[in-house]
Amino acid sequence: MAMYTNHPVSALPTAPPRETTGHLLLRAWCVFVILLALGGVGLVNAAGPVVAAVVAVAAAVVSAVIWVVTRPPMAVRRLPWLAFAYVAWATASIAWSAWPAASVLTWLLLVITTFQGLFVGAVLTWRDVVRAVASAAKWIVGLSLLFEVAVSLLVRGPLLPGFVVPSARMDPMLYWSRDNLFDGGRVQGLFGNADLLAAAMLVAIIVFGVRLAAGAPRRVLLVLWTALAAFLFVRAGSATAFIAAAFVALVLGTVLVMRTARRPGERTRWYLLYAAIGLGGGGALWLGRETVFGVLGRGADLLGREGIWADVLTRADQRPFAGWGFSTPWIPTEPLIDGWIVEHDQTVVQAHSMWLDAYLQLGVVGVALLALVFFAYVWRSWFFAVDRPRWDLRDDRPHSPLTLLPTLIGALLVVQGLTESGPLLLWGWMFVVLFGAKIKQTPLVGVGPSEQSISIERGELLRPSA
Repeated sequence: MAMYTNHPVSALPTAPPRETTGHLLLRAWCVFVILLALGGVGLVNAAGPVVAAVVAVAAAVVSAVIWVVTRPPMAVRRLPWLAFAYVAWATASIAWSAWPAASVLTWLLLVITTFQGLFVGAVLTWRDVVRAVASAAKWIVGLSLLFEVAVSLLVRGPLLPGFVVPSARMDPMLYWSRDNLFDGGRVQGLFGNADLLAAAMLVAIIVFGVRLAAGAPRRVLLVLWTALAAFLFVRAGSATAFIAAAFVALVLGTVLVMRTARRPGERTRWYLLYAAIGLGGGGALWLGRETVFGVLGRGADLLGREGIWADVLTRADQRPFAGWGFSTPWIPTEPLIDGWIVEHDQTVVQAHSMWLDAYLQLGVVGVALLALVFFAYVWRSWFFAVDRPRWDLRDDRPHSPLTLLPTLIGALLVVQGLTESGPLLLWGWMFVVLFGAKIKQTPLVGVGPSEQSISIERGELLRPSA
C-alpha cells in the first residue's frame, strides 16, 4: 500500500568541499616563492644583494622544512635528471674556475632556484601551479605600476637603486626608474631594466590568458590585470619581447590547430607548413634585421650585442671544452670581469645570449647539456599541450587550457635566450625545472598520485574526473 510522507527521500544537502587552511597557506607560500623568482632583481634594487641573498636562502630553508613535513609523492625516476646534470657540471666547474668565489656564490643561487622549482611542482597540483603563477604575476604587475606611479608623482625625477635620488644627472643606464611613465619613454618597473620588465609582463599576459580560457572566476578583474600587463609590456618597448610575443602567438596558433587533428598523419602536413613558416620567418627576420629593428627603435646589432658576442667568443674559445667556470650572472667585482666588456661606463654582467654564456662558463659540454635540457622541456611541453588526455580506451576527452602554459613559456624562453641570459637564472630556470619536472611527474592534469594527494589537494582524496 502506497504511503505518503513529507520527509525527503534523497540525501541531505552537504556543503561543498573546501580547501583546508593548511593548503591555502601552502599555496600562499608558493606564490611568494614564485614572486621571489619573478621579482628578484627588484628586491636587489630595493634592498641590496646581501638582503636579497639572505631572503633567498631563508626561503629555501622554509621550503625544505615544508617538503619534509608534507612529504609529497614523487617518482625518483621521473625527476628532471638532465637539469640535474647541468647543475652537476656547473658544480664540477668550481674545481677549475677562473673566478671560484663568483662560481660558489652563483652556484648557490642556481641550486636554490632548482630546488624551489622542484618544490612548487611537487606540493601543488597543475591547477594550483597555474593559480600561483598568476597570483605572483599580479603582484609583479601591480608593484611595477605602483612603483612607476610613485616615482612620477612623489620623486618627480629619476631614482637610483636603494631609493636614492641622484643629486646630478647621470647615465640613464644607472637609474632604477627613469621617470618615464607620463612622458612616453620606456618604463622599467621594479626591474630597473625595460627588457626584464617586458619579459615578465609577457609571462603575466600568457598566464592570465590561460586562466581566462580555463574559466577562472572574477573574469572582469582578470581582464583588467591583463590590460595593465599589456600596457607595461608596450611601454617597456623591448624588441626581444615583441619578437618573443609574435613567436608565442605562432606557437599558440600551431597548438590549437594541432588539437583539431583527427587522423594519425594529419599533423604531419601542419608540422611541415609551420616549419616552413618558422624557418622562412626566421631567415627573413635575420636578413632584414636592420629594417625590423629600425622600426622597433633598435639598431641592427641589437644595441651592441654583436660586439659583446664577439668578445665573449674570443675568450670562450681559449677554453672550449670545459669553460672558464660557472658564474651566472657574472660578478662585476671579479678581476677578469671588471672592465672586460664595458657599456655606458658599466661592466657588462652577461653575454646577452644564454648559449654563449654557457659556452663561456661551461664549454661545449655545458652547451650540450643545456641544449638537452631545453630540447627535453620543449618536447614534453609540446605534446603535453597538443595530445588529448588519455589513460584508458576513451579518446574524446577535451583538452585542458592549463596544458598551454608550459609550452608558451617555453616559446618565450627560447626566443629570450637568443639575446639574453635570463633563462639561465631566477624565474627562467625555475620555470624550466618546475614545468619540466611537473610534466614528467604528472603528465595528465588532475590524474595521478601527486594530483590527488591528501596533503596537497583539499584534505580529501579526489577521484579523477572525465
